[in-house]
Amino acid sequence: MAKDYTALAQTIIDKVGGEDNVNSLIHCATRLRFNLKDEGKADTEGLNNIPGVINVVQSGGQYQIVIGPEVASVFKAITAQANFSVGEEAPQEEDDKGKVAKVLDTIAGMFVPIVPVMAGAGMIKVINSLSLMFGWLTPEDNTFKFLSIFGDTIFYFLPVILAASAAKKFKTNQYLAMAIGASLISPTFVAMVGAAREAGTGLDFLSLPVTLANYSSSVIPIILAVWFLSYVEPVVTKYTPAILRIFLAPMVTLLIVMSATFLFIGPLGTWMGDGLNALVSMLNGVAPWLVPMLIGATSPLLVMTGMHYGIIPIGINMLATKGIDTVAGPGMMVSNIAQGGAALAVAFKTKDKPLKALSISTGISAVLGITEPVLYGVNLKYKRPLYAAMIGGGVAGLYLGVMGVALVPSSGEIVAPVNGVLSTVFPTGHAYRIVRPDGVEVLVHIGINTVDLAGQGFKALVQQGQSVKAGQAMASVDFELVKAKGYDTSIMTIITDAKGKDMMLKTTGEVFAGDLI
Repeated sequence: MAKDYTALAQTIIDKVGGEDNVNSLIHCATRLRFNLKDEGKADTEGLNNIPGVINVVQSGGQYQIVIGPEVASVFKAITAQANFSVGEEAPQEEDDKGKVAKVLDTIAGMFVPIVPVMAGAGMIKVINSLSLMFGWLTPEDNTFKFLSIFGDTIFYFLPVILAASAAKKFKTNQYLAMAIGASLISPTFVAMVGAAREAGTGLDFLSLPVTLANYSSSVIPIILAVWFLSYVEPVVTKYTPAILRIFLAPMVTLLIVMSATFLFIGPLGTWMGDGLNALVSMLNGVAPWLVPMLIGATSPLLVMTGMHYGIIPIGINMLATKGIDTVAGPGMMVSNIAQGGAALAVAFKTKDKPLKALSISTGISAVLGITEPVLYGVNLKYKRPLYAAMIGGGVAGLYLGVMGVALVPSSGEIVAPVNGVLSTVFPTGHAYRIVRPDGVEVLVHIGINTVDLAGQGFKALVQQGQSVKAGQAMASVDFELVKAKGYDTSIMTIITDAKGKDMMLKTTGEVFAGDLI
């Protein structure tokens, strides 16, 4: 029998100051996110004492009530009773938020609704990659192709999806925003850019140069474009005669915003994204351990203050442009695991049965990626688990940063790094697993996310089960094609099973086939 959340919902409405004190309400994976007219009218202490409420957090310009995995059911019960705006942001009567809070609130409002579907699509991509790894599917199978569609679609059409979300935050026409996002990935524009690149020429509009950019999966350009739209649309609407407004106002708005997007805003957003990636790459080059260590250690504090929403877009932008996230994902992942581990340790030690049950359930949830219940319900409350989780997250982030080994290729010939037997040769030709005579397993992965190329540009020169010598050619790769398709060409050498041996990086900088690294 389904649980009735009606009473809890009514209590929450009353204790946030009643319906008249609420501008709007949305929810994420664990929290009800209220925009209140006056947060001083909310009974925070009373809310914290309600069974079913884990904690109350006031951050990012929002009054957030942490419910846990049942948040969707509570949200539904509230919407059944409430007369205020739900599922979108309503204008506030009095805007007294600080600048940082406004920025965080805007970022949260744009990315919170789309993160779950991105995570789901990402897991589909993982399943598809594993299906290739274990030989369940091949790139030629229709099932593989359909799963690729399922996993890739949201990332390819990210400008459209993010446009819809951004339009709500910037309080502008959602359908105009989506049309602008769609124009960035128009098949005609994509074909024009491809033809111009192949011919070594350029594009122009109104005799002005158009940057040859790939906007599929991009983040920053569409956010800037929708922000610009939010200023253009009301001005155009205001000065358009009412009798012509139904078609003339959107026509003029689209002409102005789309023109500005392709000529100025899109290139600016692309340069900003490239600059951000360059900065992260520089930090990774100088101290690859620094960023994941800091995020791994401070992630609980970032979540408490809402500042993690300033990190997530950086990771999404890196995933969109480079196919790999070295900022948000690694540090936050190990922090989640550390928080879950700390809570499970509490469950192991405590004799308090309710605390044991809470620690187990929230600990498992944290390991799977949902940390708010464990953070507010266990770790923050008892302090020492929080300190342990921060130390563990920092150490794990440091380990991830230090242990990464990758090579930037100067030619298309890929050679074996060790003597051994090829236990796995991927059908796509992009990855090879070698087992040394002493049992140590080494994985050579060519490029980042290149499994999606389904073998394009890759030619395996060896077969599974074959013995190879260090320095022997294993593959031939057309790296120009790989780069043209938008993939990073870094070659990762990963020791998947060290058999208890200590492995240390001996050489950095320029290396050649046969060098000891």
